[in-house]
This record gives sequence, C-alpha cells and structure tokens, in this order.
Amino acid sequence: MNRLLPILALAAGASATLNNVYGRGGQMSGKSQGLQTRQSGSSGYPAHTFDQMIDHFPNSSRYEPHTTATFKQRYFFDDSYHKPGGPVFLYIGGETSGESRFSSLETGIIQIFMEAFHGLGVILENRYYGESYPFNDSSTDNLAYLTTEQTIADNAYFAQHATFPGVNATLTSSHAPWILYGGSLAGAQTTFSLKTYGGDGGILWAGIGSSATTKAKLAYTEWYDPIQKFGPQDAVASINAIVEKIDRVFATGNATAVHQMKAVFGLEALESDGDFAMTIAFPLGGPMNYPTNTWQELNWNSTYGSDDFWHFCTNVTNLDSPENITQVDYALAQYTDGEPWTNLGNYANYIKQYLIPVCDGAPINSVLCFGTQNQTFYADTTNSASRSYLYSTCTESGLYQVARPYGPSLISRALQVEYTQQWCTWAFPPGTHNAIPATPDLEKYNIYGGYNVSAPRLAHIDGAQDVWLDICYHSNDAPPRYSTNPEDAYLHPQLLISGAGHHWDSYGILDVEAEPQFIRNAHLWELRIVEVWLRECEYPDFMNAVGRMIADNVG
Repeated sequence: MNRLLPILALAAGASATLNNVYGRGGQMSGKSQGLQTRQSGSSGYPAHTFDQMIDHFPNSSRYEPHTTATFKQRYFFDDSYHKPGGPVFLYIGGETSGESRFSSLETGIIQIFMEAFHGLGVILENRYYGESYPFNDSSTDNLAYLTTEQTIADNAYFAQHATFPGVNATLTSSHAPWILYGGSLAGAQTTFSLKTYGGDGGILWAGIGSSATTKAKLAYTEWYDPIQKFGPQDAVASINAIVEKIDRVFATGNATAVHQMKAVFGLEALESDGDFAMTIAFPLGGPMNYPTNTWQELNWNSTYGSDDFWHFCTNVTNLDSPENITQVDYALAQYTDGEPWTNLGNYANYIKQYLIPVCDGAPINSVLCFGTQNQTFYADTTNSASRSYLYSTCTESGLYQVARPYGPSLISRALQVEYTQQWCTWAFPPGTHNAIPATPDLEKYNIYGGYNVSAPRLAHIDGAQDVWLDICYHSNDAPPRYSTNPEDAYLHPQLLISGAGHHWDSYGILDVEAEPQFIRNAHLWELRIVEVWLRECEYPDFMNAVGRMIADNVG
C-alpha cells in the first residue's frame, strides 16, 4: 500500500516518538520521519489551493445528506521545464502530505518526464491528507466522503478546472494531455481514475500505476512472502522456528509460560498477546505500523532506502554473541520438550536494544509505546493521516496483515483479522449519518477490476520483490502477464522489474543512464510508452509543439 506505507502516529497505539511507518506507500510510502525530512524539507514549491467539491455524487444515496460545499485542496507544481504545448504530468499524492512527494518533482519520475517532454509537473494532495481536509475534524460522519470514488473524481475535476499561476498557457484537460502517475495506494487511484475518466474522448489521457494496490482483501497474509523467499535464509529460518515455538506456548494457555516468554523480550508489561506479537514483528513489519524501516523500505536509491532490515537479520544470526545472550536460547526450553530456541537470545536482545528505547521511557503497555488496547485513544477525531488511512482500510480496502493459518510464519498466529478489526470498531463509532461496515466492504474497491483493472493508455509497473505484489497487477494470484501484440504493448503496457521493491521506479538521481540496470531500463521503457502516448494526442495546442519536442528531447 507509498504504504508503507508512512510516518505519523497511527491509531494503533504509538506516539510520534515512534516514527511510525505504515501502509502501502507507506501506506507516506513507508518512510521514517527523519528520512522524509531529508527528502522534502528544503524544497521551494509553494502551496496553491483549489476549490474542490466535497461531494461529486449528488444523486447517490451513499452520501446522504448531500452537500454542495467545497474544500481547499492543495496542489504544487514545477514549471522549470515547461514549454508551450507541453503536457501535464500529475503525481497523485496518496496517503501523505503533498510536501512529502516533492522528491518526485526534484529528482524522481515526474522530473524525468518533465525534462524529456517539456511538461508541467504537478502534485495533487489527496482529500483528508496534508492540509486538504474538508472538515475541522474527522468524526465518522465527516469521513463519509473519504471514499475511492470521491478521491478519483477529485483527480478528474482538478484536471478540468486547474489553473497554474505564472504559467502562460491554458492547461486544463481539454487543452493539454494529462498523464497521471501514482505509486502504491496512489497507483491504484491512478488506475481507477483512468478506468473511470480515461479513454478516447475522456478527461484523462494516460496514466502509470506503479505497485498499484488494486485488489482489496480482508486478510493479506502474502505481505511476508517476499521476506520468506528472498531474505537471508539463516535469519528467516531462525525467526520461523522461534515464532512456531511462541505459538506453541500461546496454545498451552499457561499464563506463567506466556509471561516468562514476553519477559525474555522485555515485554512482559504487554497484556495483549496481539500487542506482544506485533511488537516483536516490528523489524519485519507489524500489522499497519512499525517504528523501524523494514523490507518495504529497501530501495535502490540510498537517499530513500534503509539498511535497518539487514541490520536486524545480522543481529539475529550473530555468531559471536556473548554467553549471556546465547544462554537465553535455553530459557524457554522447558516449554518445548527441552529443545532450545536457536537465536532467541539474539532476537530478544535486538528488541531490547533497538526497539524498546524508541519509547523514550513511556510505559511499555501504553499507547505512547507498544500498547494498543485503549479505546479512548482511537476515538480521537483530530484530523490526521493515520486516522484517514485507517478509515479507508476499515471501510474499503482491508488488507489486514495476518499470519497464515498453517505452515512457516514470520509472525505469530496471535495476529489475525480480529486484532486489526478492533481498532476500526474503537476508532469509528456510528455517527448520525455514517457507520462503518462490520468488516471492509471490499466490493467498493474491487469494482474497478482488481488485478485486471484496464484502460487505454494505462500502464502497470511492479517490483518482483515487493511486499504488496500480490494485490498488484503482477500478483502471483493473477493470470500470467504476457505481451504478444506490439500495438497492445503500448495501449496496455506492463512491466515487472526484476529484483525491485515497492514503486522503485518513482525514484531517480537526475541521470537515468547512471542508474542500476533494471531501474534504468524501466525508466527508458516508461519514456518510450509516454512518447507513444503523446504522439497519439490530438489536442490542438499540444500538436503545434509535439513533433519538435519529441525530436529534440527523446530522439
């Protein structure tokens, strides 16, 4: 889901001191707070506002009582490369603030497109994120307009009415081709926007969905599959074995044994077995949130990536640990027929050394640290990215990260659907006009096509080692993806990047030729398909300049 996706304290029991990362993007694309600051803190794109409709569907009973009011939706743009006749490249903001996407204009995929095609680059901040909130708080009633169909309608309406101060051109979608790009949840919104508002004669000309999480499920066990398959196998084997023994202890119902097991990790204060299971899974990626970077945050570009995951694996498999650490492997052997828990001491030591300190002295069982069992905390209606993201999860997309019912598992089977669903129930009590479903209404999301969402000039690009791959176009559960028709290869382009993670093509270094091989060629592929799309345009203002632009800049 950009998520993983992201940064603020999620309504899952952690304070801002934890630098929580969540989601598909990061559901903020999975960046730690410090990393995001380095990424976007010094840029100079001023915020502009646009009067966006709160309710695009006055005839739908889903949004009764209706409103004709508008809200101030923020957008940012870069005209550094723009020349008359140039297209508009719209970066869909997703589940974060517009500012956190600035790198796309500076060095990333939109910069690449702007330079090649003399285009205008734009970031549109999603409704209910950043400062684009329709209401002063996010009560259940006020969140009624946070739906997929309202969000993608924003994209179309903006393309029809946007103005760009200081740019001497009319660039609405009736005068220039609009090409959308989004990664993760924003990638799904891009594909859904093209599906609904694209095509010949449509509002939107083309789009690229990168790691587009287009399929909704209730339980998403597959999140941990790439780690199982591609992670260091000595670490993977140790964690699988330790987790299996943890679940054996839980299954006994022996309160003394469970307390002792939690104490090995320094987490005996966590009363909830789910909270304990989630906390020890943080280095891998706990359900919805985690305080350190994980597999999802690996990146070919060191500016945006992290070695936290490798650091964790190296610690778990440390061959030179002192005896006081290795002896911990036998601390719980009495509960497993005398069998030692290989590398338990290393695993527990990592949790104590690198995770517990992020609580900065807060009580372990509190929402300021690793506890989640506080209904009052969730009921806080203050506007926040984490609350908005949780609402969408609870109402439409699901994707609760849970353990598989059988076989090796990197997370405990204490983590099931009910553990995440409780946060939904606590956070969103029924309002006067709106109530969340008992479990997410997945059809509201899957109606756009799921794995097979398709539209003319809609590209799908995924990473083969992405934790979210199995809800994307190239999912292992989707039909095999083959390109056999040269014309269709441009009308419905698709690419699976070998060895890549979550929307890795969105990042750049201002020199495509200097990028790693598979990323470089993914970017060259994207440039080719965009060139073909632009050659097909028949916008009068654009056609006056398109031949010269393509000849001069793409060759």
